[in-house]
Amino acid sequence: MATIKKFEDIEVWQKARQLCNLIYPLTLKGSFAHDYKLRDQINGSSGSVMNNIAEGFGRRGNKEFANFLSIAIGSCCEVQSQLYRALDRKYIDNDEFKECYDLTGTIILKSGSLINYLNKSEYTGKKYKDRTTNDKRQTTNNITI
Repeated sequence: MATIKKFEDIEVWQKARQLCNLIYPLTLKGSFAHDYKLRDQINGSSGSVMNNIAEGFGRRGNKEFANFLSIAIGSCCEVQSQLYRALDRKYIDNDEFKECYDLTGTIILKSGSLINYLNKSEYTGKKYKDRTTNDKRQTTNNITI
């Protein structure tokens, strides 16, 4: 696997961004635009997918990244549920539903694969790279913690 230097390089984050770009315009149409709670929930959930992938990567440790990917999967499932509500209320048609639902499925699978990779990797991330076993104290603003 190639070294990823920034979260924007992560394929599953790119897919999550694509999901946001599919969801948002749907929420601006017709009655959907006036169902403020559902509109805001689905926009928030889809954004949460992107944000959790980015935040997990930014934590610089495999275990935390895997945890945040798991949260992103949960947010994908929220989006799927909200898509059903939008479909049932006739805010979106079957094709729009299928396109978004299929993309959430792809994100879930790719996130799961990345979690499996992280869990099997011997590399634990950069978070602990600079720490030594001899120096367990950190100093911040002249306060030893």
